[in-house]
Amino acid sequence: MESIARTRRFRKPIVVQPGRIDRDRVVLSVSDAAEVLLKDWPTPASKTRLAAIAACLAVIRGDKPPRVARQAFIVAAKDARILLGEQI
Repeated sequence: MESIARTRRFRKPIVVQPGRIDRDRVVLSVSDAAEVLLKDWPTPASKTRLAAIAACLAVIRGDKPPRVARQAFIVAAKDARILLGEQI
């Protein structure tokens, strides 16, 4: 059950640009969001990033639905100014 929650897809993809201008990233699931938050985030100390990481962990543990992590990720991406779109 745990692996199902970790790989559950978001209802709509999110497009971010965490690094170079030519490297857009399409985030399709909780595991994609967690990977970007942990490895590629431009503002490591932001409160919204930490909240999004906590939301991803809650979904992975099965405590929250994927939409909670998706929304927290969008808020953090807007805060970090890397959000390009909430769907393609």
